[in-house]
Amino acid sequence: MKKNLSILLVDDEEEFVVTLAERLEIRGFSPTIAEDGETALSIFTPDTFDLVLLDLMMPGIGGLEVLAKLKEIQPTVPVILLTGHGSTREGMEGMRLGAFDYLMKPLNIEELIRKIQEAVPDTVQP
Repeated sequence: MKKNLSILLVDDEEEFVVTLAERLEIRGFSPTIAEDGETALSIFTPDTFDLVLLDLMMPGIGGLEVLAKLKEIQPTVPVILLTGHGSTREGMEGMRLGAFDYLMKPLNIEELIRKIQEAVPDTVQP
């Protein structure tokens, strides 16, 4: 059983990502924030993170490109895509590229926790 799941949060909306990190921390997870794809790729190394929450729509390197590069670095890392633009097409494309699942913003935190537990089955909530 794994506690303190290490999660990389990648989203360019600062207020959203900071609030999400706080909510995950309260639930016993260990989030790390990257506010763009370039930063995410610079800190992501094999076995650093147990899971990645990745926004699809970001300036610079977009979510699908980041997803493809993360999967090159660590093919087994579960990635849950986040989209706020009603873009189910991009979500489906992300799943084809290896994402575990995708969720629409605004997020329901309980639904997100369920998805995290599905993606990393040995997750325990404190």
